[in-house]
Amino acid sequence: MLSRELTATIGDVGRTVVVTGASSGIGEACALRLAAAGWRVYGGVRSPEAGDSLRAHGVEPLELDVTNPEQIAAAVETVGDDLDALVDNAGIAIAAPLELVPIDELRHQLEVNVVGQVAVAQAFLPAIRRARGRIVLMGSIGGRSALPFLGPYAASKHALEAIADSLRVELRPWGIAVSIVEPASIKSGIWTKGTSHADELRAELSSESELLYASAIEKFKQVALSRGPGGDPDAVAKAVEHALTARRPKARYLVGRDAHMRSWIERLPTRVRDRLLAKALTD
Repeated sequence: MLSRELTATIGDVGRTVVVTGASSGIGEACALRLAAAGWRVYGGVRSPEAGDSLRAHGVEPLELDVTNPEQIAAAVETVGDDLDALVDNAGIAIAAPLELVPIDELRHQLEVNVVGQVAVAQAFLPAIRRARGRIVLMGSIGGRSALPFLGPYAASKHALEAIADSLRVELRPWGIAVSIVEPASIKSGIWTKGTSHADELRAELSSESELLYASAIEKFKQVALSRGPGGDPDAVAKAVEHALTARRPKARYLVGRDAHMRSWIERLPTRVRDRLLAKALTD
């Protein structure tokens, strides 16, 4: 006898999903897993060239910069009314001390990771409503547990937690399930790009400003390197697939040992929590 979840998965073969930020990392893993399971997958990419490898695996590239209203509108027209799910995954990571992060960079972080996600969801919701479909937001354990020097990124993911909570109840009357996935560190181009961009930002600082945080940032980087490159993005894709196919999807999916550990740390008294993080990451 088939399990309930396997039955649900079989019933979802042939359905259509849009995955934003599908050119690499978690988004790519989600697009490939869902395509292999029989979904018709539109993979959002920022340039036509980025979609070549996706096309080879049965994913239909969709030029979609989540901060570009014209591209969002064109994507909606391309996909049409036949849409069962949205995986709102596109995102960037800006790493810098909050005292020193350029305000335009902070705005860009929130524009991509928060405003862009809502803009895409708004645009595709009429089609998803017709299908009584599902929405998955790509959060992070950083949305529960903000680390030093990752304040801009964590702020964007904290905002997605609030958005998920609101959407989940607002869309309940139409039977639209909303889930948020909260991975820990995952092998992804977002961190390679984020580290490179952080080095560029530091290079633009005055020597006096850079010295304020130089030793703490170096310690933070060493700790991050000692923990390795991060987990397999397919582990996140597996959680996304469950959120899209299970009869009773979870509201939140923690993915990875570090995510569960940091979730536990956040239950500690705030002063104890701060001392533990400071000792591990900056002291």
